Amino acid sequence: MNNITIYHNGACSKSKGALEILQDTGADFDVRWYLADPLSKDELRMLLHKLDMQPSLLVRKSEPVYKEQYDGKELTEGQWLDVLIEHPVLMERPIVAQGDKAIVARPPETVNTFLCS
Repeated sequence: MNNITIYHNGACSKSKGALEILQDTGADFDVRWYLADPLSKDELRMLLHKLDMQPSLLVRKSEPVYKEQYDGKELTEGQWLDVLIEHPVLMERPIVAQGDKAIVARPPETVNTFLCS
């Protein structure tokens, strides 16, 4: 089995829920506290590839920084990538990755289905 990583924000209830599910499965996994240890641009590109997602789709539009700085702006996918690097809090969460695949685990219970696939 490939190593599992959860990209975790401890202040997020959905992220906490996904982490608890991983703990309950007994699976071996790593926790990436992406706010304290932000992803590099290459790491984020790789994660987006695993998610099969464009950067703009990973942006949390409910965050104050989005509303204050980016709401209504037309940015390219490359610019959204830069925004996510500059403001990791804008990254949708939680994300669970295993091997060459990843999901945004919302709701957290999708972790169970993901691990079984």
